[in-house]
Amino acid sequence: MAHLFNRNVLLGVSGGIAAYKSAELIRQLQTQGARVRVIMTRGAQEFITPLTLQALSGNPVHTELLDAEAEQGMGHIELARWADLLVIAPATADLIARLANGRADDLLATVSLATAAPVLVAPAMNQQMWADPATGANLETLSGRGVQLIGPASGEQACGDVGPGRMEEPETIASAAASLFERGILAGKRVLITAGPTREALDPVRYISNHSSGKMGYALARAAVEAGASTVLVSGPVAEQTPDHVERVSVQSAQEMLQACLDRVNDCDIFIACAAVADYRPAQAQQQKIKKGAQQVSLELERNPDIVATIAASESPPFTVGFAAETNDVLAYARDKMQRKSLNMIVANDVSDRDIGFNSDENEVTVLWQDGEQALERASKTVLARRIVDLLASALAG
Repeated sequence: MAHLFNRNVLLGVSGGIAAYKSAELIRQLQTQGARVRVIMTRGAQEFITPLTLQALSGNPVHTELLDAEAEQGMGHIELARWADLLVIAPATADLIARLANGRADDLLATVSLATAAPVLVAPAMNQQMWADPATGANLETLSGRGVQLIGPASGEQACGDVGPGRMEEPETIASAAASLFERGILAGKRVLITAGPTREALDPVRYISNHSSGKMGYALARAAVEAGASTVLVSGPVAEQTPDHVERVSVQSAQEMLQACLDRVNDCDIFIACAAVADYRPAQAQQQKIKKGAQQVSLELERNPDIVATIAASESPPFTVGFAAETNDVLAYARDKMQRKSLNMIVANDVSDRDIGFNSDENEVTVLWQDGEQALERASKTVLARRIVDLLASALAG
């Protein structure tokens, strides 16, 4: 289905009785995944308060064209650049006329001129105003400039008239807004990703772990959301912020990570094992802090569960992607791991290069699958994540 995940939607509210519906429209846009900021005209503030829309959107409501506190008085430019989409609902006959004539006499009209984002207009007015030739000419002008129209609907109006002019319902407007963007290549898919290190306890204050920062896994989660997927991130302890629209499940040990994945594997179509899972854990974690004493201490370790192999061997396995972090013979080890663990795809990277991989913002990898491979040159992990998702989607479709 269409969605607005990670889209910035600027909602313009003008002064008609339908302004009360803008509160519900904010909720509908957020349900579609959008981040919402609001501009209100002076007329709109007579019908609904800025405080109401601020509380619902979670952002300050913008009302004035000349605001000394807004980026050195250039707030309209900042808003215009921020928006991925400008939705104007309700759009009164007056506002439509001003937009058609290129007026810039208030904040909403000025932003409409200044933004490069698509514009979606939901007219709302008396049925006779809607039928007037001047309104028709103004709408034709806007349509000729690429402005999208939604509605109006027909029905009983606040003035008592019956006919076309009612603003479309918020759910319909939000769906129309989402339809303006391309369906993601993973639209409708459910993705489960592991990220970060695991910590295997020695005692209450010490543990065995590794240098994984989780950056690659978190970048993959963002890329999956951008591609339209419903995304769950099972994460070891990292400093990364949870990406928008991602469900995060925090774990510590490999056994906790495995259990979290097993609990969710039947609800996913794609499993990406990006976490750097500790291969071994102490055979017995001490209940009390180990005191310093002997010059040498022996530590008995036992194998941790192989998470990616376990998921790949499940009764109805998802499309499974593994990661191979190697220091030598990278591609040979990666292809062997893919075959041995029955993976659909594997991402190989050389962690011996200190400029990429662990803790770095950049990486370079080679993606391997059953019938081929693709080297991805050095780039930010954000860019690489999107390229990996592109290859994954192509392989999945194939």
